[in-house]
Amino acid sequence: MFFILAALTAFTVGFLVTPILIKFLRKMKLGDTPGGRKIHKSFIPSMGGISFVAAVTVALAIWGWQYPLPDIRYLLGAICLMFFVGLRDDLVEMKATHKILGQLIAVVLVIGASDIRIKDFHGFLGLGELNLYVSYAFSAFTLLALTNAFNLIDGLDGLASTMAAIVFSCLGVWFLYQGLESYALISFTFLGAILAFLVYNWHPAKIFMGDTGSLTLGFTMGALVMAFMEVNQALPIGNVWKFEPSFSAGVALLMFPLYDMGRVFTRRISQGKGPMTPDKSHVHHFLMRMGFTHDKVTLILASLQISIIVLVFVFKDFSDNIVLPLIVGVAIILGMRLDAITVKYVKKKVAVQPRVLEIRELKKTQSKKVKLKNKSFQSSEINLN
Repeated sequence: MFFILAALTAFTVGFLVTPILIKFLRKMKLGDTPGGRKIHKSFIPSMGGISFVAAVTVALAIWGWQYPLPDIRYLLGAICLMFFVGLRDDLVEMKATHKILGQLIAVVLVIGASDIRIKDFHGFLGLGELNLYVSYAFSAFTLLALTNAFNLIDGLDGLASTMAAIVFSCLGVWFLYQGLESYALISFTFLGAILAFLVYNWHPAKIFMGDTGSLTLGFTMGALVMAFMEVNQALPIGNVWKFEPSFSAGVALLMFPLYDMGRVFTRRISQGKGPMTPDKSHVHHFLMRMGFTHDKVTLILASLQISIIVLVFVFKDFSDNIVLPLIVGVAIILGMRLDAITVKYVKKKVAVQPRVLEIRELKKTQSKKVKLKNKSFQSSEINLN
């Protein structure tokens, strides 16, 4: 009941704050204008991450006092730092190097100070305990990858918010049953805040989260997923909540952002472009080309994400050497199938459309509509010069 109240507090604050933020951002003209790669048709306020971070802050201030702060103080500090990195980038676009540097400082706080890192592969690929420096380097790379992978999927109404809600709900329940109440509280307060934001971010969106929100969410989920992986491995064999494929379970929670990032980077590099070159090759772009609306695309991708999580749950007693190739293979096959269907659909659509500058003979019914009487021009004031 306690955690439900915490989530409801975050939801209430977020629900009340977001409309005020929308009005303020519109007045200040801070947001995304249509054009280029933008899918929306009108000006939409951005930096919506301010609303749910404010909601989480208020909820934690009310309900978090009874938990030992040393458990999560560095994590909370790193989340705040990542929030300001995203806010700075939304207000004044940062250079890529400066942006990564700010993210690295937040990563160091989590890995070095909080000691939330991947310490052992537990037999996956024949690897066991990692060297300390290898553990730091691999954990830093993983957390940066998870953060930026989530940032890349924030291109559709409600998509990133829905994915975050799925992850936080899973992590919150798992941490709660393991007695890790500090982590559970963070998960549930973020869940409540995200659900409130989703009310205004669902299609047609009234506000976007921007880097302020996507970087904060991606970083928070990445850190909690790494914490889940290490705690899960320490559970005794036979525990109902233990996932034997610990690495696979962590990947499954963020499978869609990771798959989309890998897919997009591979396509861009194969075309001779830089991996960070912006384009419309994301999965949600392909589904939009097939005629699906924003909300339908979000529901389809959310359903696939949940299916991957359920698949890992079904195979939770098997090793990573079996489950990880399985879920990655399923994701790749589904992605290839999607590409093939989309290309076929687009080709079929283009085939029935008139080509550029193509002149077709008008039908009799059409020619009648464009006939003009000479008398209509005699009294006209049209300038014929």
